[in-house]
Amino acid sequence: MTARKPIESWLTDMDGVLMHEGIPVPGADAFIKRLRDSGRPFLVLTNNSIYTPRDLAARLSRIGLDVPAENIWTSALATARFLDDQHPGGTAYVIGEAGLTTALHDAGYVLTDHEPDFVILGETRTYSFEALTKAIRLINAGSRFIATNPDNTGPSPEGALPATGSVAALITKATGKDPYFVGKPNPLMMRTGLNTIGAHSETSAMIGDRMDTDVLAGLEAGMQTFLVLTGLTKSGDIDRFPYRPTTVVDSIADLVDLV
Repeated sequence: MTARKPIESWLTDMDGVLMHEGIPVPGADAFIKRLRDSGRPFLVLTNNSIYTPRDLAARLSRIGLDVPAENIWTSALATARFLDDQHPGGTAYVIGEAGLTTALHDAGYVLTDHEPDFVILGETRTYSFEALTKAIRLINAGSRFIATNPDNTGPSPEGALPATGSVAALITKATGKDPYFVGKPNPLMMRTGLNTIGAHSETSAMIGDRMDTDVLAGLEAGMQTFLVLTGLTKSGDIDRFPYRPTTVVDSIADLVDLV
């Protein structure tokens, strides 16, 4: 086997790795501090498109995790980058929150419900029947269908919440059109993230708590992968998948000395 190259850049998921239900995972603060002190390029990733990087940086700061906004990469940013590459200066009808609309505005997109080039579905806590009906009609009229991420549910202290993937399935059922999902496990999100920090997949690692998104995306992007057991995937779940992470650890605290 070819020897693995030293890790020079790190990508890490947020929920389940650095924090769990709004509480920092023990060792997360030490890991982020070690990354910042080392000067190594790094990104904190999330499939959640609700918040802007500034919003997320502030939320992390409140629980003691000092992550600059420029070190946060969301599915909303990846979607805006993808659309800017595919169809610069286009138009879109958007179902989502400030994280998505701000990223699209910054990419030069015009948000409209009049014959948009794209219908873009993101995360929101206020999906409305009216907005979904309009999205369905626009897709049927020829607008292309994009979704920020395929997660079917999201976490909350009260239990699972319906997420973008579930709502996308509703729209697909009504239109017969499948969306293009930009977020994890699509390796596109990882590659665009790596490009923003000038990193290469051969010398980068992805840390995640989900086999079906984080680990899969990291593998398909050509990175080393670390699965932590502080989130959704537990040790007994790993053998259900036809692929394995490079390394399994109990938590991110076990990775501090690798930085």
